Amino acid sequence: MTGRDGFDKIFVESHGDWLREMVTAIVHEVMEAEVSAIAGAGYGERKAERNTHRNGYRERQWTTRVGDIDLHIPKLREGSYFPTFLEPRRRSEKALIGVIKEAYVQGVSTRRVERLCQQMGIERMDKNFVSRMVQDIEAEVLAFKSRPLEGEFPYVFVDARYEKVRREGRVTSMAVLVAVGVRMDGHREVLGVEPTMGERYLLWRDFLQDLTSRGLQGVRLIVSDAHEGLKRAITEVFSGTSWQRCRVHFMRSMLAHVSKRYQPMVSALLKTIFAQPTLEEARRELRNVVDALEPKFPDVAKLVEEAEDEVLTYMAFPPEHWRKLYSTNMLERLMRTIKARTRVVSIFPDERSLERLVGAVLIEENEEWMEARRYISEASMAKLNAARPQLPPRGELGLEEAA
Repeated sequence: MTGRDGFDKIFVESHGDWLREMVTAIVHEVMEAEVSAIAGAGYGERKAERNTHRNGYRERQWTTRVGDIDLHIPKLREGSYFPTFLEPRRRSEKALIGVIKEAYVQGVSTRRVERLCQQMGIERMDKNFVSRMVQDIEAEVLAFKSRPLEGEFPYVFVDARYEKVRREGRVTSMAVLVAVGVRMDGHREVLGVEPTMGERYLLWRDFLQDLTSRGLQGVRLIVSDAHEGLKRAITEVFSGTSWQRCRVHFMRSMLAHVSKRYQPMVSALLKTIFAQPTLEEARRELRNVVDALEPKFPDVAKLVEEAEDEVLTYMAFPPEHWRKLYSTNMLERLMRTIKARTRVVSIFPDERSLERLVGAVLIEENEEWMEARRYISEASMAKLNAARPQLPPRGELGLEEAA
């Protein structure tokens, strides 16, 4: 028996409970000290000059050499706190290791897999360990995807990004559909994720129907790009719900019809529409812009006129929410977070590995959103209950024609 074996036998096997209690006490003292430093005041201390206040605790289980420890991690009213002794990205890193293992099985280039391992600092992997790890991640992602959605989500954002996946001996582009909602308390939540073979109407419809079957309700505005299949699916699944065309995508689409020489001028004209303080003034300015564009850019003028209701829908909601509602920028940032993890893989060995890694990243982002400050203030969200916005008829949003 080695010295290490003897230590484990005496202190871990014989006195595991005592060691576990000692470690538990120490790490909770560490967390209290860290939170006090962030808040600028100790627990129960009354102090005028402080950065923030405590806001209860959240539970998390921590696996250690002396067993599982139940942590009570302090929460803050403003900002977030994560213990320095924990590993915040462990779940998605496990998923990434699982992708690497499957790459071996699927026959991906050995040189590429070795490069991936080196980037992650992995020299060798135990087959049984990776297999168990992959199963745990798959179960967690499946539970996350199928969980019931509780409460109302007045604002929903939907988008898709593409990843390369090996299917039947060839590499294809696979869409990952993602939906994010804003709850009545102003917090964001990842509602759903689904890898699909493209963005056809039927695929979008199935994805949205899955959200409603899991309890998605209270939706008043859906924000997305102008993909025809998605627009049609929104019309059928969320009848009576307003739709906002992403303003950023709209601007890009309009400028694509103009030579680079005139793009700055056209862009400046279009921005004047959205700089107006009210919906009525924005409509008047849009007509002025159409008149200005008509002589030199008749095609663009026509497209802007047709898109009037699509791009101004957000102005029917509380002005405090406009900056958050007129585009899918929030979702674009989430997609960039996903890309930062998936580009390491480059080509996924199969659909399951793609779903596992993207799902793990989204679970982590969702947990961080739950602990961070609200996306929209709770006070301004209460205005939605005070008076439901007067929205343009569905036909005016260009959705009926898409159906």
